[in-house]
Amino acid sequence: MSARVTVIIVSWNARDLLQKCLPSVCATDWDNLEIVLADNGSTDGSAEWVEATFPQVRVIRHGSNLGFCAGNNRAIEQTSGDYVVLLNNDVEVPTDWLRPMVAEMEGDARIAAVQPKLLQFDDRTRFEYAGAAGGHLDRFGYPFARGRLFFDLEKDLGQYDEAADVFWATGAAMMLRRSALAEVGLLDERFEFHMEEIDLCWRLWSAGFRVRCVPASRAWHIGGGSLAQGNPRKTLYNFRNSLLMLYKNLPRGQWISVFPARVGLDAAAALRFVLGFEFANAWAVVRAYAQAHKMKGAYRQPEGGAPPSYGRSIVWD
Repeated sequence: MSARVTVIIVSWNARDLLQKCLPSVCATDWDNLEIVLADNGSTDGSAEWVEATFPQVRVIRHGSNLGFCAGNNRAIEQTSGDYVVLLNNDVEVPTDWLRPMVAEMEGDARIAAVQPKLLQFDDRTRFEYAGAAGGHLDRFGYPFARGRLFFDLEKDLGQYDEAADVFWATGAAMMLRRSALAEVGLLDERFEFHMEEIDLCWRLWSAGFRVRCVPASRAWHIGGGSLAQGNPRKTLYNFRNSLLMLYKNLPRGQWISVFPARVGLDAAAALRFVLGFEFANAWAVVRAYAQAHKMKGAYRQPEGGAPPSYGRSIVWD
């Protein structure tokens, strides 16, 4: 029998997205598949619709909105797949999407996470913002992806069609090896959402595992379903969690050298918000620093670990 694959879809009041994308997931061609809807206390009837329309989908009701990290973690703890796929509720997939990713994992026990090539739902010739063809991290903690640099999204011309190591795989569609999770832990629930998959992948690299993009598999992401670009809350989480991720994964000596430069870069970002009359976003950067300072006491800085994959500043370059 083929490996057991568990697909977990965390959802909150998103019946319209489930109606659009879940049918494709249920049509997946894999003979040992468990599909789980981890419902975060929806009140729009989405859980009931899934139970009535797709009885093969297991519905786990969390009872309240646990967010992305805790919602996935509680579902992972209640499932048993050899491989666990975290899939956003706004992702559509072809029937054969699992096969290339499972084959990649089966070929090397050191591979702990893989992602498909992630394309836009409405324009399937272009990469999607939330992961594209796999991501990297610069020395100051700023993420970028092959096929997406800041807000520039490349056209898919086959330039990333070879499977390759990446520093992080997108949480929108990420397959994880359960045994590796048992070693490094699950998503960091303090993050709530944003940057949590990069933090997890960093921990996997530091533990000696690999993360890959497998472009023979593909998926189409609608995106922006939780928080849209420019939302001050999104700004807060991105800046705060990026700082926490650096603090908890960089050895202390490196953190001391990186942090002052990071402050300067973030101050420039806040100034740019001010000059653009985006005062709520500028204030979100300040709040991110205040919250990160309060939260960093929960972490112990490591003695060593994998360095970010891009040793320069992507912002400066």
